[in-house]
Formats: sequence, structure tokens, C-alpha cells
Amino acid sequence: MCIWQADFYRRPLQDASGQVLWELLICNATDTFTYDALCPQPSVNKDWLVSQLQQAAGATGLPKVIQVFRPQSLSLLVAAGQELGIEVEATRRTTALKQLLKLRASQYRNWENYTGEPDNPIALDKPPPLPLPENLWGERWRFATLPAGDIEEVFAERPIPIVHMPEFLLPLNLGIASTVPVPGVVIDGGRQSMQLTCWLQEVQPVALNYIAGAPDGLILEAGLIDRWVVATFEDQEVAAAAQMFQQRQQQTQGLHFLLVQPDDSGMTYSGFWLLRSED
Repeated sequence: MCIWQADFYRRPLQDASGQVLWELLICNATDTFTYDALCPQPSVNKDWLVSQLQQAAGATGLPKVIQVFRPQSLSLLVAAGQELGIEVEATRRTTALKQLLKLRASQYRNWENYTGEPDNPIALDKPPPLPLPENLWGERWRFATLPAGDIEEVFAERPIPIVHMPEFLLPLNLGIASTVPVPGVVIDGGRQSMQLTCWLQEVQPVALNYIAGAPDGLILEAGLIDRWVVATFEDQEVAAAAQMFQQRQQQTQGLHFLLVQPDDSGMTYSGFWLLRSED
């Protein structure tokens, strides 16, 4: 399936009349295909974008999916995608595109129309984390580990309602030895287990981050920029477990997991996600 990664946003560039320039930048996951075009800000609209996507397709044809990580690019690309019959997927996992954006940013400095404005091409403004809805919270939670070699076998084979294990995050594909403990968080959801699982699937979990503070916190990164407070704690034992959760990710290339289950019997699970932070 043909998948593009695309960004359409203003750059630290201007045209001869002083208008801010937007850039459409497209690539595929392997960076074997790229396309770029500049657009003065007054001309930024769906029709311009549709025309450029058609030009980018050339002889290879339009993609089935366009992945977008920037919220400000999403609505225009969704509108253009609808006209062209392309699915637009909101996801932080656009590694090739973000690498290309960083490269382009270093090149702008040599362009005559560079404005000199400071620019981090992949930085996004994120809102403060929101508390997890009270009606979803389960009975208890804890930090845990699973042997890397058990993850695919256990969670791919069982009849679990919701499982999210992208191939690129499977321990085997990351080169993680089967005996390495993968850290994670287990939530015993009780009666709210499936309701919590469905909500999590809707917000699209990306990563769980331990934030030291007063109190300490466990933050869920989700969607493109959403953040949720999963838990706060002041207990020293929990804080030590949280630090170990963070340290273990150094041995797993950032890989960790989130498991939701009705109880701790180990008989049934509601949802399982493999997670890893994205810039």
C-alpha cells in the first residue's frame, strides 16, 4: 500500500513581496520519494493543495494514505484528501518526514529569502495534561515488566478485544533480546475495564512518561498533542518503581506497554498497547 507522509505549514521564508511562505513537503517512509512546493500565505487553500498532490503523484499515482503529524496541517490535508479519495491519518509516527524537515531547516539558512526567524520544524505546542475522566478510572494500577520474547506470543494469540502492536514496535523487529524485561503499566479496570479500553483506543495512546515533581505524575501522551494525567503519587516506593520504569526503557529503545485488564487473575485482558515516545 502506498503511504505518504506530508507536512504543510509556514516556514521562515518569504517571497519577493514579503509574504510568508508555506511549504508542502512530502516523502514516503523509506525516503525514496520526496516532493516539495512553496505557497504564499494568501494562496493557502484546499484547491492549491489538491493541485500539488496531483502533481506529486506524477506517474506513480496517488497514495492510499497520507500521514500527518502537525495539527495545523491536518484540516487542509483532510479536505484535499477527501476530494482525491485519499485517507488522511493523524499520527506522531512520521519519522522519515521529521528527519526531512530537520534537513530542510538547516538548508533554509542558505536561501536568499530566509527571514532569520528561529524555527524548530517538528516542535508542537502541547496543552497542559488533563485529568483522566473519573468515570473511566479503574480499581488500581502498577508498574510491571514482561519478557520481550513473551509479548507477541501472549498478546497476539489471545482473544483480547483491543490489541495495538505495530510491526515496527515488536521487540524482535527492534532487535531486543527475548530475555530483556520490557517495562509497562498495568491497570486493573474492574467494571470500567472495557469502557476505559475503548476510550484509550479512541484517544490513540503513544507513550507513558514519568514526570518527577511534587507530586510525581504518570502522563499519557496520545493523539497528536493530547496529554492525560493517568496518576499522581508521593509514595517513595512508587516513585522508585517509576524511575526503574524509565531506566528500563534505555534497554528497550524506549519500548514499553500499557495493559488494561478487569482484575489481576491473569485470565482475561481488555486491551494491550505497545508504546514508544515520538519527537
